[in-house]
Amino acid sequence: MIDRFFQSPAAAWLEKGLDATSLRHRVLANNLANAETPNFKRSEVSFEAELKDRLREKKCLPLVRTHPQHRPNIQPVSQIVPSIKTDISQTMRNDGNNVDIDAEMAKLTINTIQYNTLIQQLGSHFARLRSVINEGRR
Repeated sequence: MIDRFFQSPAAAWLEKGLDATSLRHRVLANNLANAETPNFKRSEVSFEAELKDRLREKKCLPLVRTHPQHRPNIQPVSQIVPSIKTDISQTMRNDGNNVDIDAEMAKLTINTIQYNTLIQQLGSHFARLRSVINEGRR
C-alpha cells in the first residue's frame, strides 16, 4: 500500500526525466572527451520528442488500472526510453570530427540546469508526502 505513494505518476515522469538528463550528460561528456579524435561523430540523446508525443496522448481521460490485465488507455511511462543517435550529417573540421566544443558546453550547461530543476521538483514531491505523513500523526 505504501508503495503507491512513492510510485505516483508525477514521480515516474520526474524519474524518467532524470534518467534522460543523466544519459545526456554522459553523452555530452563523451563528445567533449573526443573533440580532438579524428573522424569522431558526435552523439545526442533523443527524449523530448517522444515525451511530447506521450503527453499529447494524456489528453484523454486517465484510467486507473485495478488489475494488471486491464487494458490501459496509454502506454506506461516505463516504456519511454531515451535513445542515443549519432550525428553524421555534418563535419566541423578537415579531420572528419564534427564536435563543436562551444555548442557542446552550452548543451551541457542547459542539461545541468534541467537536471537540477528535476531534482528540485522530485524533492518537492517527497516534501509534500512528508508533510502529509507528519500532519496525519497529529
